[in-house]
Amino acid sequence: MRLGIDLGGSKTEIIALDDSGGEILRRRIASPLGDYAATVSALVGLVSDAEARIGERGRLGVGIPGTVSATTGLVKNANSTWLIGKPLKADLSAALEREVRLANDANCFALLEATDGAAAGAGVVFGVILGTGVGGGVVVKGRVLEGAHGIAGEWGHNPLPAMVPKELAEARMCYCGKRGCIETFCSGPALATDFARHSTHNLTAEEIAASNRPDARAAIDRLTDRLARGLGSVVNLIDPDVIVLGGGLSNIESLYRDLPPLVERYAFTPEAQPRIVKNKHGDSSGVRGAAWLWP
Repeated sequence: MRLGIDLGGSKTEIIALDDSGGEILRRRIASPLGDYAATVSALVGLVSDAEARIGERGRLGVGIPGTVSATTGLVKNANSTWLIGKPLKADLSAALEREVRLANDANCFALLEATDGAAAGAGVVFGVILGTGVGGGVVVKGRVLEGAHGIAGEWGHNPLPAMVPKELAEARMCYCGKRGCIETFCSGPALATDFARHSTHNLTAEEIAASNRPDARAAIDRLTDRLARGLGSVVNLIDPDVIVLGGGLSNIESLYRDLPPLVERYAFTPEAQPRIVKNKHGDSSGVRGAAWLWP
């Protein structure tokens, strides 16, 4: 049995798969915020509960919103900042008395969608996470491109391209220490912040996406244009066959209509609209990818 966990900024999900990839169990909880010990405890609890329900011990893979340093073994580049500098892999392995495999959540998502998802069979796939943060993973011919420092695909921490004066004035500091990152304009919390800035109301990202209010539609239009600028730069760099969207904002259906022509406009003459598709396995499909970190 394979167990996969997607440790997100707002939710944490576990899945249990049989040897053929069939789903046995799935459970989602709210992520502990700002508390490393509570995070480890929650992950251990999810595994223990799943194994007790199924009556079988499993191999565990965990997708995290960051990466594990090959040099120190500590988490780095996590937008769940309380994980940074922590030995999460070692602590989970010790608590669960087994080897645990960790990988970047966007890489898990991209690999799953490239092998058994919306981009199956494509040569170059860019998987995008649009949730509490903005992540990305690159898969080339079925293999994740991690890079020399484990940060390949992290487009969310590039500056938003072609910022207009108003955006320059509104650019916020990112947890990474830089100002104006794509993540600060295109994540779920960023959408809610942008809406509140231009409206007399406060709505969550999910509420904005579901609303037909003019101010909500205007916020979605701004989000779409900003995503297109960021993805245009990705197209210029790796020219992916398919871009797959994941995370909570991937449920905004207008993105699949409005993004491709805008990305084509902002990219360097690709001669055709890029193929931008919704994930096959749901907005948390990275959890399945985490389960497949074991061969």
